[in-house]
Amino acid sequence: MGKVVMYSSVSVDGFVADGDDQPGPLFDWLSSGDVPLDDSGVLKVSQTSYDYVRPYWDEIGVTVVGRHVFDMTDGWDGKPPGGIDHVVVVTHRPAPEGWDPAAPFHFVDGVAAAVARAQELAGDRTVEVAAGEVGGQVLAAGLVDEVRMDVVPVVFGSGKRFFGSVDAQHLLADPDVVIQGDRVLHLRYRVRR
Repeated sequence: MGKVVMYSSVSVDGFVADGDDQPGPLFDWLSSGDVPLDDSGVLKVSQTSYDYVRPYWDEIGVTVVGRHVFDMTDGWDGKPPGGIDHVVVVTHRPAPEGWDPAAPFHFVDGVAAAVARAQELAGDRTVEVAAGEVGGQVLAAGLVDEVRMDVVPVVFGSGKRFFGSVDAQHLLADPDVVIQGDRVLHLRYRVRR
């Protein structure tokens, strides 16, 4: 079974979106370099960021998101982002009316059930959990193996927190990856058990 990784770009003060639910400059580093990160031609990063991010992205088999992210992105028009095979949506509601049942999206009630379904779909590949409320719930449930952050030099002051509303202490190991890219610092922590 693959590992479960909580991941996102994040402001220095710990937010994945501002107070208006917008990412602001959090993703600017994804278009500020000269090395294409994917086939779109839109995402271009520094060579240093490419060498770290591309292999990780290639490991991901399934992404777990909350219904809020799904709704904000219009379900990526039924096509998982970044070449991911499947998306598991944590929600208490059914798929939207008119949703294509053949699209590789799975609507699951509860984070434990969502992670279990994602691991089943991913096999030995990585399950990525989007940071924020759902990510924080998965961490609180003890289901996260690793936390990855792309820390961007911006201070939001308020907004959507990386760890959501987690209200208990969770210990991480010392970072085993610290890589400086252009306008981003890539960090990776293993979750201590």
